[in-house]
Amino acid sequence: MDNATPPIFDGHNDTLTYLAKSRGSANFQTGTDGQLDLPKARAGGFGGGFFACWVPSEEQDFDRDAEMARPEYDLPLPAPVEQDRALRAVLAEAAELFRLDAAGHLKVCTSATDIRTVMDRGQIAAVFHLEGAEAIDPDFDALEVLYRAGLRSIGLVWSRPTIFAEGVPFRYPSSPDIGGGLTDQGKRLVEYCNRLKVMIDLSHLNEAGFRDVARLSNAPLVATHSNAHAICPHARNLTDRQLAVIAESGGLVGVNFAVAFLREDGRMIDDVPLEEIIRHLDHLIDKLGEDGVGFGSDFDGATIPRDLANAARLTKLREAMRAHGYDEALMTKLCHGNWLRVLERTWGE
Repeated sequence: MDNATPPIFDGHNDTLTYLAKSRGSANFQTGTDGQLDLPKARAGGFGGGFFACWVPSEEQDFDRDAEMARPEYDLPLPAPVEQDRALRAVLAEAAELFRLDAAGHLKVCTSATDIRTVMDRGQIAAVFHLEGAEAIDPDFDALEVLYRAGLRSIGLVWSRPTIFAEGVPFRYPSSPDIGGGLTDQGKRLVEYCNRLKVMIDLSHLNEAGFRDVARLSNAPLVATHSNAHAICPHARNLTDRQLAVIAESGGLVGVNFAVAFLREDGRMIDDVPLEEIIRHLDHLIDKLGEDGVGFGSDFDGATIPRDLANAARLTKLREAMRAHGYDEALMTKLCHGNWLRVLERTWGE
């Protein structure tokens, strides 16, 4: 049996941020020092996913990974980012995405049909995504332009606050029920995204904001890269109460490979067996059903299990899934079928 199939369509990577920082798009074809590039994707059966544009924060005077290796932690959130600086950063990272498209290394997709076609050809299918809405102005002019350029998914926050919402801090142990709900501008953004059929990503959003999106949105609820709070009680993970709301909407959660959100002790230490990913998959399948779970790796944005290392070793993850007893129908759903179903419902094509 081929351990590079079925291909994995992935809910989240930070490869564009990595490439923009290193000016490494020219190396994507031959290989980078990062977790995702063309050779690694081909070796691991990575069929595509959400390529996030993330706006770097100002430098903070502590090592986040080192602090998160402690038994307990509560890291201060970075300051909000001004819209003009955020938009410049998003344009630089989006330019990397479109350079990769122009070079034929991937194809930017705006429909589920596009994704199927591109993956069937053996290419990487990429969705243009914003991880945090700092680049969006209150009048949504930037959103209109980015939508015409192919943007199809937005997270309202990356943990730090925006004019639209509040996120959760990197805090363990902690509930995600921290802070207030969406601002009036945030509620307008949800409605605007619904009109454009842009997917709204709930990862990093606090629970009050989550409830507001659930009340306002007419689309399936999606958390692109989050895990089960019942297993790892981190502020970034989703409670069973939140999972029930996502299930009722016919939505999806992508399992995040970041070790601090996998480990029961919440520590940023990479000696995590692949069975911990399976443990989160099992819990999410129990709460969401077989049609509501996928992957959201966080490649190039997180410390991931040592045995996984990078996209080339997705073959090892499939081996672990099959050894656990997942049949081929469920493998196909988890690897890409569920994502395609939800995107088809959200985008309408």
